[in-house]
Amino acid sequence: MSLLDVNALTVSIGPVQAVRDVSLTLEPGECRALVGESGCGKSVTAMSLLGLMPSNAKISAEHWLFAGRDMSQLNERDWRQVRGNQIAMIFQNPMTALDPTQTIGAQIAEPLRIHKGLSRRDAKMRAIALLERLAIANPAQRAEQYPFEFSGGMLQRAMIAMAVVCEPQLLIADEPTTALDVTVQAEVLCLLQEMRESSGTAMLFITHDLGVVAEIADSVSVMYAGQTVESGSLHGVFKTEAHPYTQALKRAVPSLENPRQLEAIKGSPPDLRRPPAGCGFAARCSQRMAICEEQPPQMACGDNHLARCWLWHKDHPLRWRQADALISGTPVWRNKE
Repeated sequence: MSLLDVNALTVSIGPVQAVRDVSLTLEPGECRALVGESGCGKSVTAMSLLGLMPSNAKISAEHWLFAGRDMSQLNERDWRQVRGNQIAMIFQNPMTALDPTQTIGAQIAEPLRIHKGLSRRDAKMRAIALLERLAIANPAQRAEQYPFEFSGGMLQRAMIAMAVVCEPQLLIADEPTTALDVTVQAEVLCLLQEMRESSGTAMLFITHDLGVVAEIADSVSVMYAGQTVESGSLHGVFKTEAHPYTQALKRAVPSLENPRQLEAIKGSPPDLRRPPAGCGFAARCSQRMAICEEQPPQMACGDNHLARCWLWHKDHPLRWRQADALISGTPVWRNKE
């Protein structure tokens, strides 16, 4: 049984349909990357999985199970027992996520006191030990300092410490390396990988950086306009990509061979106050057909590699050629003008 199993998650915030029909699964110890451009619904998905959406948000799902528990039935009291204990989150900006009026040590120790019942002294000692494990020099001294006394990389480590201190079953990391330089980013990714391997924690890693995805992920879900448009293994999605948007994302990333040869994705994402009737990517897709603008495609392609695209419909005349080409790594429509 999967640790996390979400099917057809939909989130509306006022008139905005921020997330539409998102499905994902996570096995214990697995790292799934949630990829897409800004505004595609990645963070809203994460906040929904933590029960942190505003009161005016409407959330629904066909099913939403975590460790066999129906999460759609939880009240706020239940959520407080889950958050920080079984499911924890590394927020994108630790400077705004951490309380500036409390010391770093007190903030890391707080989940231990609330969820594990540790005394103030024992929780503080555990926090210091975790800071030391995260390569923070002079951890006992640093634990008595406030967030403004930490550098960006140290703040991110403190944020990680607070998230993993209760050894959660699921860790959600919302672009934890975005504001860090390359050296610190590599250190943070290494720390997350070591913790995942040592404790068996599953991780949902949210990012728009495909280089980071290649370093840490086992599987990938690509989001666009509030929907999952492609899902599969790391190799399946980024070596034999099946959706035109995934292909466009890869062409927009610099490579060592051609660092200056980038191809921007023309156009803009749709207005989610009035989502399009058909495919959300149709207006920007060079391979669109008439049906793409008229009817929404369903997830199709294969058992373990899915793409929300009419090119993979069973009645598409080239589907059998596409399936063979996908196995070889070169979808037949990739170079079509």
